[in-house]
Amino acid sequence: MYGFSRFYKYPLPLLILSLWLVAVFLLSEQSANSQHPAISNKEKYQSTFLVKRIMPSTLTENVRKTVLENGLTVLTKEVHTAPVVTVQVWYKVGSRNEEPGVNGIAHQLEHLMFKGTQNRPIQFGRLFSALGSDSNAFTSYDQTAYYGTVERNKLKALLVLEADRMQNSQIEPEQLASEKRVVISELQGYENSPEYRLNRAVMQAVFPNHAYGLPVGGTKADVEKFEVEQVQKYYRNFYSPDNAVLVIVGDFQTGNTLETIKEVFGKLPKRQEAGGRGAGEAGEAGEAGGEELITKCPIPNSQFPIPNSSSPSSPSSPIVLREPGAGRLLQVVYPLPDANQPDVPTLDVMDYIFTEGRNSRLYQALVESGLASEVTASVTSLRESGWYEVLVTAGSKQDLKKIDSVLSSAIANVAEKGVTTEEVERAKTQLTADVILSNRDITSQAMRLGNDETTVGDYRYTERYLTAVSLVKPTDVVAVINKYLTKESRTVGFFEPTQKQITGVGDKPDSAQTTENFSPGVPVLPSEVSKYLPPVDLATDAIAQVLPQEFKLINGLRILLLPDRSTPTVTLSGYIQAGTEFDPEERAGLAAFVADNLLNGTKSKDVLTIAKILAERGASLNFEVHREGVHIEGDSLAGDLPVILEILADVVKNSTFPAQELELHRQQTLTDLQLELDEPSEVARRIFVQSIYPKKHPLHTFPTEESLQQIQRQDVIDFKAKHYRPDTTVLALVGDFDLDKVRSLIQNEFGNWQVSGQAPTLKYPPVSMPQKIVSVNPVLPGKAQAVTYMGYTGINRYDPRFHAALVLNQILGGDTLSSRLGAEVRDRQGLSYGIYSYFHTGKNAGTFLIEMQTSPEDSSKAIASTRQILQQIHEQGVTALEVETAKRTLISNYNVSLANPEELTDRILMNEVYGLDKVELHSFTDKLQKVTFEQVNQAARELLHPDKIVVVTAGPSVLAEKSIR
Repeated sequence: MYGFSRFYKYPLPLLILSLWLVAVFLLSEQSANSQHPAISNKEKYQSTFLVKRIMPSTLTENVRKTVLENGLTVLTKEVHTAPVVTVQVWYKVGSRNEEPGVNGIAHQLEHLMFKGTQNRPIQFGRLFSALGSDSNAFTSYDQTAYYGTVERNKLKALLVLEADRMQNSQIEPEQLASEKRVVISELQGYENSPEYRLNRAVMQAVFPNHAYGLPVGGTKADVEKFEVEQVQKYYRNFYSPDNAVLVIVGDFQTGNTLETIKEVFGKLPKRQEAGGRGAGEAGEAGEAGGEELITKCPIPNSQFPIPNSSSPSSPSSPIVLREPGAGRLLQVVYPLPDANQPDVPTLDVMDYIFTEGRNSRLYQALVESGLASEVTASVTSLRESGWYEVLVTAGSKQDLKKIDSVLSSAIANVAEKGVTTEEVERAKTQLTADVILSNRDITSQAMRLGNDETTVGDYRYTERYLTAVSLVKPTDVVAVINKYLTKESRTVGFFEPTQKQITGVGDKPDSAQTTENFSPGVPVLPSEVSKYLPPVDLATDAIAQVLPQEFKLINGLRILLLPDRSTPTVTLSGYIQAGTEFDPEERAGLAAFVADNLLNGTKSKDVLTIAKILAERGASLNFEVHREGVHIEGDSLAGDLPVILEILADVVKNSTFPAQELELHRQQTLTDLQLELDEPSEVARRIFVQSIYPKKHPLHTFPTEESLQQIQRQDVIDFKAKHYRPDTTVLALVGDFDLDKVRSLIQNEFGNWQVSGQAPTLKYPPVSMPQKIVSVNPVLPGKAQAVTYMGYTGINRYDPRFHAALVLNQILGGDTLSSRLGAEVRDRQGLSYGIYSYFHTGKNAGTFLIEMQTSPEDSSKAIASTRQILQQIHEQGVTALEVETAKRTLISNYNVSLANPEELTDRILMNEVYGLDKVELHSFTDKLQKVTFEQVNQAARELLHPDKIVVVTAGPSVLAEKSIR
């Protein structure tokens, strides 16, 4: 539910890592992203032109800044493209305000802010769910933020809830004890990752005397020691209007909304403990207001002076972690200046030149050479300092010292010989386009404003930043490399895995109940939720019934087009019926091989030419393999759509699969497989699926080292020729385009795509339910957290119970705080960081799944409680009020999702793939509304089977000593 953030590829906007282990689509193969992001171009825009033409209208042109008398900063931005609005409260406090001994207290408080208030002693997650709000929170280095996106008539209700918990949150011993267990479970999940453990060690060395060297989420040792009085004091010190920024973006009227904000928030007092700003700063500030200085840390952290990036603490030899794991990692960190320093834009351009795309310098030096399977890097720019981090995943059997030497030589070579104007212009265009494309939905726009205001004290920072990016020259890039990327300043970390063996505890049938006795508490009645819910405007918002235009080429290719002028961008989604369901057992992974190598060369362009064309526009084109199909994802600025379509058509028609590229991909895939099989979530997923679906079933097969080695180039060519066909392909586009022009473009590019014969089909055999409880416990040494998957075969998309099952699932486990499972297992008992249930429905099959993450010692208790809740609902059903609340939540969430271009495009696409009428886009909510109480309870009797269930728990060896039942 909650998380903490680290960074984006590009600067300042936060990468919100919901660091609980998200659900994996069991009917989908692990996403196999193309190795090179795609971007296309025929004519080249200069970055300066992009900034002047696009950025003001998409970032800050309509933003109004207001400061209330109590010091609350309010940023409002009207966006009237959909009847939704996002409300975000950003507090200027994060892990930067901590010290050893209380590391993680900001993150702990973030969790407790959902526990209720004096006025509303109820889990706030239930209130947000009842509103249909897409709500969450995160803690970062410099700030803690709470955000929710809802239909516009619920704006005031969200404001009331946020104001209530700003002043009146309850922080009691029982709540802290339960939420400490949840946070520790979360931290154990991070500890499962070798990358996290390496990063923690390196950052502590880089910043030994500053809180930036501490892990944002805290440590188990510190969390265990938190006392109620400590957390309460932290809350009093930092959660006040004069230390907060309220951001509202969406479909509202500024004048009326500001009056509501003053009514709701204006009465909250500023607190002297928070170092409140003087009364002289109160008042209103609009677009003409002057720039603000950075607000310093409200409580100075005297133990941690601000680091001097020119003389960091850097060990003379690498930090080496020798621990259980599967892959070798190299991490190099260079200290950098804070976000307001003038070198930051140039540093980001440098980063793109080094690591963005196939043509980047470090990709060429490390990945193309076979030394590494992956190289990533990021510039992090914060309030008081920053850093440049390079992370390299070593290729199989490659030496980290050699990789480090090649990395250092590549950087030194750039510093000595310089970069080309072409490289700089390409990086500037990529960076600018990334910013534009990341700001198409209102939630992201608000995130950027909130982050800029709380990190550098100016919501217009990104606008200034992009102007500075447009002015970067090749000599500037060389200058920052020589200034910051010196051998003396860097800190290096090696992760050297020790030998690891996954031990499987075989099928252990069990018909007895577990010895633990955890009776699920009485669920909170919807009437109780309603009692504490702020009033909502009863006026319903009519969603514009705009439907996509559909047409079909003679060759069978289906296209759906929906013009949307709200941003100068285009979103493309596609589907080809060429998924892993067609993998031969002895060559499992073949479908992914094809999709991953489509961009590696065609009859007219080699891999670097394609990558260069695509990189010069800052667009993206990716192919992801799922069980039932290959999904195509593309984003570009509106003017670059013709080139995106040209590249897409070329690779699906004319890919040549060069042998050298295939072999390089094989080695990368083998390394990736090693890493995946070191992840409890991936191990649990594989064993769970294979425990449900028998051999020879299309869902049973997963790639292995042996199957990947068996794949030959001719296999790839033959699979592509057989399965990549226009008559099994669907394309959907949403964005700023002219219908007639796009139809003509698609006809020109795809009209000559011809294949012969009939499309291959598969018949899925029937699969019976397990006749008893089956427990499987694979052991992964060195892991701190356990991941459990529970379930069995389910319904497909065409089942008449589909909509009732959605409502049932929302009640059971659709939300980790408001559902029956979340309220009991996660919130009351504190046994799981995240617990969710799903009905994954495909064209041919479906899977019912419950997923949770727990401390190893809590796994048995969590599984027992989960089964008891399943039994309770199976036998007793749910209440009529629960059904009505779940329906409202699902409908609101669906309406909110349609305001996001990517989600909207995917909805349009998959409706067509499933053969649903195009009006399904808007009739879906009507079908949900018509679901009855009786239908949901019938679905509960027919679809929930607590005594016929597969339970797979993957994690540390302590589990082998327990009987997981």
